[in-house]
Amino acid sequence: MEDKKLFSSVAAFQKLWLNVLCQVYIPFFRPFYIEPTNIVNVNDVIQRVSDHASAMNKRIHYYSRLTAPADKALIAPDHVVPAPEECYVYSPLGSAYKLQSYTEGYGKNTSLVTIFMIWNTMMGTSILSIPWGIKQAGFTTGMCVIMLMGILTLYCCYRVVKSRAMISSVDTTTWEYPDVCRYYFGSFGQWSSLLFSLVSLIGAMIVYWVLMSNFLFNTGRFIFNFIHHINDTDAVLSTNDSNPVICPSAGSGGSPENGSMIFYANDTELQQFETWWNKSKTVPFYLIGLLLPLLNFKSPSFFSKFNILGTVSVLYLIFLVTYKAIHLGFHLEFHWFMQTEYFVPEIRFQFPQLTGVLTLAFFIHNCIITLLKNNKNQENNVRDLSIAYMLVTLTYLYIGVLVFASFPSPPLTKDCIEQNFLDNFPSSDILSFIARIFLLFQMMTVYPLLGYLARVQLLGHVFGDIYPSIFHVLILNLIIVGAGVIMACFYPNIGGIIRYSGAACGLAFVFIYPSLIYIISLHQEDRLTWPKLIFHIFIIILGLANLIVQFFM
Repeated sequence: MEDKKLFSSVAAFQKLWLNVLCQVYIPFFRPFYIEPTNIVNVNDVIQRVSDHASAMNKRIHYYSRLTAPADKALIAPDHVVPAPEECYVYSPLGSAYKLQSYTEGYGKNTSLVTIFMIWNTMMGTSILSIPWGIKQAGFTTGMCVIMLMGILTLYCCYRVVKSRAMISSVDTTTWEYPDVCRYYFGSFGQWSSLLFSLVSLIGAMIVYWVLMSNFLFNTGRFIFNFIHHINDTDAVLSTNDSNPVICPSAGSGGSPENGSMIFYANDTELQQFETWWNKSKTVPFYLIGLLLPLLNFKSPSFFSKFNILGTVSVLYLIFLVTYKAIHLGFHLEFHWFMQTEYFVPEIRFQFPQLTGVLTLAFFIHNCIITLLKNNKNQENNVRDLSIAYMLVTLTYLYIGVLVFASFPSPPLTKDCIEQNFLDNFPSSDILSFIARIFLLFQMMTVYPLLGYLARVQLLGHVFGDIYPSIFHVLILNLIIVGAGVIMACFYPNIGGIIRYSGAACGLAFVFIYPSLIYIISLHQEDRLTWPKLIFHIFIIILGLANLIVQFFM
């Protein structure tokens, strides 16, 4: 009995010594990290540190004695210190990629690289719905809404960046935004931020599934029509020139038809193609066999190597829109409130649909702190963030204005602009075919990354392990994929999905949390004034209204 007590006291002394070493001494050198699997249960009356962890501790201790603590000429090399965990950042409809590690809270990226990373992370598939959003809001109103939403989301993002500096009682150098929410709101802040983050992730994955089904369908139809010399503009309302533009929703109740828009009753081969290659009945299921296995990978590092595809896709879309606008010309008439046969009014009361889309299009608040940690010059964070937001706003304006202005009216009405503006170009259009191929491949590489992030956030919080078993991971992936298939079959409207999920997740991350945290921190410091309180409460009301009004549009 005495031996056990003696051994317990020795174990407690070892525990205390290790804590002191890790918290006081080692930070002068490099972060020391022991894998959880190398630590034995606290209640076990056995050696608490494994041989592997003990050996690694001795190595770092050895390096620490080679020089004075203030001298950083000799630090433990990478093969001695365990590799850091994989860190991924994402914007729901933009890019998702693996960040390079940084030390001591500062990275090596220049301001130019930081600005490009923020731009590249935000830009994505939401750009396909911007022209439709402008059509819903009206041309003049749409441009004003894009600029105002850019300014508003930039300010809220600025508040997120500054949120850590408002906490002076603890060291927040390594904190992310969920840590700030947990500090102010406790477990509610942690779990609510997790919930809204999952809403943005799963919403983005549903949009991706709908778009991938669309692009795969049009790619297959292009190949089939090319082989059989079929012109798919004959059976749909379109322009009759060398750069045809189509109106797939004409006569179909406002939404594009699910199947191919050509049909010849006497052609058995074409009928079979229509049966087995249908946008809403078959193609969404074909993607399951291709993407479900990729979601079950333990690490998505392989897919992060294709990040450049996102940039290439956006640049190609800019080229495509510019080329089409040059050949189609501008077709504009200004009527402030009255809708004509071919043109929409400048002010429309459906503009909240655009604000819902833009909330997700400008959404980067969940990872902006992580991105700016890699900035070499931390004093330039606010400037670089502002420049990046300005570039994103200009890109959205450029794409939206050119597509809307160049849409041929007459003979087509502006109301024909689809939620995915590529649907306004026939599948036989070569440039649009290339754009769909680019976007399809890019989405197929980003989709597993988003699935991995959803797994990390959900399974990591619930089970404490991001890969508890293949069964848990498979069930989660089946639910996510099933949601995408159902939406692709019954509600393939990406504009609607984007605005609902954008307004929902933006309510927390964009409007409520940044404003509330700022109000609370000012109140704690006795610096809260009535103008600041009213202004930030107004931002919260805007976020609530943005979500509620989506259900009445």
